[in-house]
Amino acid sequence: MKTVLNDKRFFRDAGQAKISGVCAGVAKYFDINPWIVRGAAVLSFVVLPFATALAYVLAILLLRYK
Repeated sequence: MKTVLNDKRFFRDAGQAKISGVCAGVAKYFDINPWIVRGAAVLSFVVLPFATALAYVLAILLLRYK
């Protein structure tokens, strides 16, 4: 039986958090700059405020701190 060790997962990054760490955790998962994810989140909030706010609150509730 093979065991695959993959530590790559979504989490809230408390070390680089500005609000709750969701964007920082997503940025770390995709290995990109957190400001890019934060900018995309703000742009998304301007275009689709209800859906973005709902997704952000759900991410806060479902993701754990690492």
